[in-house]
Amino acid sequence: MPTDHELARKSNRYRRRLLQCIHHAGAGHTGGGLSCVDILNVLYNRILRLSPETPASPARDLYIHSKGHCAEALYVVLADRGFFPDAELDTLCRTGARLAGHPTRAVPGVEHNTGALGHGLPVAAGMALAAKLDSSPRRVFVLLGDGELAEGSNWEAAMAAAHHRLDNLTAIIDHNTLQITGRTRDVMNNEPLPDKWAAFGWTVRRAPGHDLAALTAALSLPPAPGKPAVLIADTIKGKGVPFMEDDPSWHHRVPTDAELALALAALEEQRVASSE
Repeated sequence: MPTDHELARKSNRYRRRLLQCIHHAGAGHTGGGLSCVDILNVLYNRILRLSPETPASPARDLYIHSKGHCAEALYVVLADRGFFPDAELDTLCRTGARLAGHPTRAVPGVEHNTGALGHGLPVAAGMALAAKLDSSPRRVFVLLGDGELAEGSNWEAAMAAAHHRLDNLTAIIDHNTLQITGRTRDVMNNEPLPDKWAAFGWTVRRAPGHDLAALTAALSLPPAPGKPAVLIADTIKGKGVPFMEDDPSWHHRVPTDAELALALAALEEQRVASSE
């Protein structure tokens, strides 16, 4: 298992690569991609039982990227894990390419098409129920944006998951408190999130979403018998690039040449500082 320092270096590299491929494509969801990088890093490098060598193993864990508009973050991590060559990242959003602006099953390692918000949790709950019926050891993880929780289908799925005692299901909320038009609390207030999920019968956990050790600990906890789990990961939209952080204008915005250079310089400075 990689050390925290090794994982931190991966997160830095993921952020740089994410920015480069968005800039090259001329399209992408920069802020939300940067906010969920550390979550994906921990999932794919420490938690998920899966391998690109056996992508169809019936015992593999399943991951659903419900906030599918932030596909670039998922693609960068999948490429690093060896599901497809890193060079393919430069085909993002190109005509005929596999790497579309939202994940599809044409991409190795992607379990389900996502991007229509509010669909990921219902799909993940169905997969978890199927695993229970098959007596499978697999676990199902799903990442949702906090703005996505305005979709009522999430709460129907939350109710069903608790009813069916899906303790093999873990939902993770990328809780950066921003969506395309501003603060989630101003667009459609969903707080207090811990109380809402607990009321639906879920085990609720919370962790700082950029603390790799804390994320690992929270996602490694054994499930409470008969209860699905939700991890509220407190994150910062645009994390890692100071002029992008906590700024909703970077929800769907492509950095200019000058902005890319500044962002990469900031990330390089962080990389060097972490090595000293």
